[in-house]
Amino acid sequence: MTIQFNQLNLHPQLVQAVTEMGYSAPTPIQEAVIPQLLAGSDVIGQAQTGTGKTAAFGLPLLNALAAGLKNTQSLVLTPTRELAIQVAQALFDYGRHRGVRVLAVYGGQPYARQITRLKKGVDVVVGTPGRLLDLIRQKALYLGDVKSVVLDEAYEMLGMGFIADIEAILEQTPAQRQTALFSATLPNEIRILAERYMHQPRSVTIHRKQRTAATVEQRYYLVNAADKLAALTRLFEVENIGRALIFARTRTATGELANQLSMQGFPAEALNGDLCQEVREQVLGRFRRNPGSVLVATDVAARGLDIDDISHVVNFDLPQDPEAYLHRVGRTARAGKSGVAISLLTPQEKWRLRRIEGFTQQPLSPAVLPTVTDIETKRRTELLDKMAVWLRRGRCQLEKEMVAELAAAGHDPVEIAAVALKLVRASEKQRPVTPISAVQTAAPRAARPAASPARRPAKTAAAALRPTENKACERGMVRLSLGAGKTLGIRPSDVVGTIAYHAEIPGRTIGAIRIENDHTLVDVPSQFVAQVLAKTGCYRIRRQPVAVALA
Repeated sequence: MTIQFNQLNLHPQLVQAVTEMGYSAPTPIQEAVIPQLLAGSDVIGQAQTGTGKTAAFGLPLLNALAAGLKNTQSLVLTPTRELAIQVAQALFDYGRHRGVRVLAVYGGQPYARQITRLKKGVDVVVGTPGRLLDLIRQKALYLGDVKSVVLDEAYEMLGMGFIADIEAILEQTPAQRQTALFSATLPNEIRILAERYMHQPRSVTIHRKQRTAATVEQRYYLVNAADKLAALTRLFEVENIGRALIFARTRTATGELANQLSMQGFPAEALNGDLCQEVREQVLGRFRRNPGSVLVATDVAARGLDIDDISHVVNFDLPQDPEAYLHRVGRTARAGKSGVAISLLTPQEKWRLRRIEGFTQQPLSPAVLPTVTDIETKRRTELLDKMAVWLRRGRCQLEKEMVAELAAAGHDPVEIAAVALKLVRASEKQRPVTPISAVQTAAPRAARPAASPARRPAKTAAAALRPTENKACERGMVRLSLGAGKTLGIRPSDVVGTIAYHAEIPGRTIGAIRIENDHTLVDVPSQFVAQVLAKTGCYRIRRQPVAVALA
């Protein structure tokens, strides 16, 4: 028997709001979580995006609010500004008949406006950890009266290095608060956080029958790294693009790729952390309004996007972990529509493909890139189809007069038509089909004579793979040294957190971390090195200043 919202002991005005929004029956996670939170229990909810988590924690949160209080009663932490805006809007919609005051706080917006709202009184604050911590330090946000805290998308906040900030924020709330934590996955760091700050939490796990929608066509193309752009433009020539969302690994890469696509005749825009909030909203607005538009984004920048008609998701760079792949692919084939997920894979990344297939429990189909002949045929067919449409319409009176003039001057009508087509096709020369090299696979190493032990000491397998102290593990990364190590009790999350927060770079871009007794080695993308070093003097771990320098 299906349970209805009016059977969950929610305030009638909340039931009225969700009914007016078109909902009558709760989703599985809502049905499982709402009674637990209404009963006062702490809850750990494990579920994927799109299962109805916001209403699962939002309705009980709003149900418990007391009227007429000035100080904040409930706090929701989210990893990104987009998600903060989305959650705040949902809570406002659910609580509109109760006059609930909801405020979203996040970076990129003036402090003054947010502080003014807080001074007037806000029931629920939804925000990103960095801005929340700033407002607390400025004594603009008081959390001493908070009755409930929600950690939404905790896995994403972990990946962005926010765990230390979250702990600092939770320390400002009453010990007897109610806490709800929601995460797609529950790695050890999240479990430790829950053990430290939650009281006998009830666990709720909602499994989707399929990790990716059945209407998503998932395929990959094996290409050399240097040919990725050429491969992408070939696909854009033959695919029927509605709206395309392309994922690149770094902020710098999004801008470069968007520029390169635009120069080759495929207008694209970048969405990354370098954009102020006003510009970000303008970019997203254009993407929503314009069919055929292309957006190049990082994982972090794309959080909170709520667009139902994205036809193609392209992994220009494969994500670091399968969970991110799942989030990316989930942005197409929404609302019952079909979609295409394309991954550009280098021979060195085949192991990532195997991890993704194991995680999603679905194979990705290998595909062959369009040839030059395929693209030329497609261009020809499209032009002939357009001409056939205009011939049927017969709305070419001015053009007919021009043809008549040329024919009267003695030109053959067939020659006139051929020249007209040649002029129309001149734009194709501006976007020639870039050649693509054959995929290079690793060749077997030639046998070498063994060196004498006296001349060269033998290495263990581990020693052969171990990077040198001052050399980064991956190409494109630079190794930095932090002046603190095991003696200070630091963890990888501390390193990611302090660098990502103070240098304002995505925590996901930070590479290998090696913690020694008195120092720590960390790999940072080369494009962020100057940005990280410029903040030397700001970094703190365990409230201790930590120096950062080139290793």
